[in-house]
Amino acid sequence: MPPQRLGFDDIYRSGPHYSRGVRAGNTLYLSGCTANGSLAENGSAMEQLDTILDRLIRMVEAEGGQAADIVKLTTYVAHPDEWFPFEGPQVDIFTEHFGDQYPANTMVGVQFLTDNVLLEIDAIAELQ
Repeated sequence: MPPQRLGFDDIYRSGPHYSRGVRAGNTLYLSGCTANGSLAENGSAMEQLDTILDRLIRMVEAEGGQAADIVKLTTYVAHPDEWFPFEGPQVDIFTEHFGDQYPANTMVGVQFLTDNVLLEIDAIAELQ
């Protein structure tokens, strides 16, 4: 079966030049997700993190998966010095969404084009 391009318009719309997700066999690739268009859009990094993980998990669920099927995240953060050590609220939010089934996660410091975006996360899920 050829890869399927997915929109997830009811969860988080894709832009005009990319697919929100691509499913290739049992692997689901999700484009970078921010908190834009949500109540957390102008909120704290932790509010944005919670919203983004919720969106990513809902997209995986829309394809028949669950949070534990997310095997890899890449997290792009505007202020990496605020994320280390990785403890407290970050751990609580990840635990709330993933329990003890954490995905692999790479964190990268970046400069975003707008001040309201504090982080963006893309994901890979292996669906059963």
